[in-house]
Amino acid sequence: QYQKLTFYLNYKKLFSGNAIDVDRVFNSLSTIEIVPVIKDQAESARLAGFGAFYTDKELWVHQDEFNKAQELLNTLDL
Repeated sequence: QYQKLTFYLNYKKLFSGNAIDVDRVFNSLSTIEIVPVIKDQAESARLAGFGAFYTDKELWVHQDEFNKAQELLNTLDL
C-alpha cells in the first residue's frame, strides 16, 4: 500500500494511448534522459488471471520532470 501511495504522490500521468504511441513517447523521452513508467492495465489483468477490454497504456513521469516531458510531448504529432 505504501509503495502505491508513494508512486501516486511522486508521479504524474503524462500520456495515455495505444502501444505504438506510448512507445514513441517513451523513446522520445529517453533521448532527453527522462525515464518514464509504463502502466499496462490489460497486461496486469492478464497476469492476474482476469480479462480486460481496456487496451490503452499509460505513461507516467516523476513530478520533477513533468514540465520538461510535457514540453516534449507537445512537439510530437500524435
